[in-house]
Amino acid sequence: MSLRVVLADDHVVLRQGVRALLERHGLEVVAEASDGRAAVEVARELEPDVAVLDIMMPLLNGIDAARQIVEACPDTQVVMLTALEQERLVTDAVRAGARGFVLKTQAGEDLAQAIQQVSRGGFYVGAGVSQAVVDACRAAAAEDRGRLTSRERQVVQLVAEGKSTKQVAALLAITPKTAEFHRTRVMKKLTVHDVAGLVRYAIREGIIEP
Repeated sequence: MSLRVVLADDHVVLRQGVRALLERHGLEVVAEASDGRAAVEVARELEPDVAVLDIMMPLLNGIDAARQIVEACPDTQVVMLTALEQERLVTDAVRAGARGFVLKTQAGEDLAQAIQQVSRGGFYVGAGVSQAVVDACRAAAAEDRGRLTSRERQVVQLVAEGKSTKQVAALLAITPKTAEFHRTRVMKKLTVHDVAGLVRYAIREGIIEP
C-alpha cells in the first residue's frame, strides 16, 4: 500500500509540481491545502501517513499547523518544506513535532526520501539544513514551547494579518468576547500595547512573513 500524504502550500503552481513529483514516486496525495487551518482540518479528517507543510502559510503557519496535526493525529508524521533556513524556525518546527526538513530549492528526490524515512519513524534533514542545528533542536524538543499557547499564537497570527476581532472570532469558532480576551491576554504577556507591536513579534517569531 502506498503512503498517504497531505500537501499544504499556499503557492498553487509549486503544490501541483510537488504533487506530480510525489505521485511519480508512488506516493498517494490524498488532499491539498492552501493554508495551515485547512491542512489541520484535512489531516484530522483523513489521518494521512505524512503531512508535508510549508512553514509560511496564511491563517495558520506551518509550525503551528504541525503542532495541531501531531496532537490530533499522533500517527501522522510531519515534513516541513520550506524556502527558509533560519535556525530559530527549525527549532520551533522540531518542538512542534516535525521530523523532516526539506528546502524548496532541494526538493526533488529529497522530499520523496524524507516522506519514506519519517514514515518509518526516522528523522530526515535535507541538503542545506545543518545537521548540528537539528540535533540541537531535537535535544530541546522536550522543553517548554514558550510563553504563548497554541490558541494564543493563532490569535497573534490572525491579528497580525489584519483580521478584526469579529473575523478572528469567526475563524476560530469562538465568541468576539473570547477573541478579545485572548488578544488582551497576549498583549499583556508580551508587554506590547498596540497591533504594530504584535506584528513585530509575529515577524520576529516566524509566525508571519515580513
